[in-house]
Amino acid sequence: MEKYSSQMKWQQGILVALRFVIGWHILYEGIHKLIHPEWSALAFLDNAQWIFSGIADWIISNPNLLNVVDAMNTWGLILIGLGLVLGLFTRIASLAGFALLLLYYLFNPPFIGMEVAGSVEGNYLLINKTLIEAICLLYIAVTPLSRYLGLDMFWKKDHKTAPHYD
Repeated sequence: MEKYSSQMKWQQGILVALRFVIGWHILYEGIHKLIHPEWSALAFLDNAQWIFSGIADWIISNPNLLNVVDAMNTWGLILIGLGLVLGLFTRIASLAGFALLLLYYLFNPPFIGMEVAGSVEGNYLLINKTLIEAICLLYIAVTPLSRYLGLDMFWKKDHKTAPHYD
């Protein structure tokens, strides 16, 4: 029993660390966009190449809609990142982050024959860092251990969100 408890503590710690580092990455991306008002999703949307390329063209063609998308993206990243870093509304933040990252992936997936504009870190085929991070967030959303060591511990009245070890 002691070995199982020790193993669960390690798993719990790793999931909390995963939640925190992904949250920090997402939070920083949002803050960077916020403090750089010249940032816009225009370049990303202009590079869209797959099933959402028509939607991307429509957003680009409407400056007001592009401004709304920019604001939603910036504040969505900040709120998702804060939720993950603080461990507050972890399941909602994880699912929202998963959805946002999945949209990023679907707008510009690493498929054969699709050109990538601008500088790119690494070479990908089907799987890229965005998809990996999205799947990690989905795992965090369905795993109760990830809500340990965060403000969610105090949100539930019965405090049964996180397991306790003696």
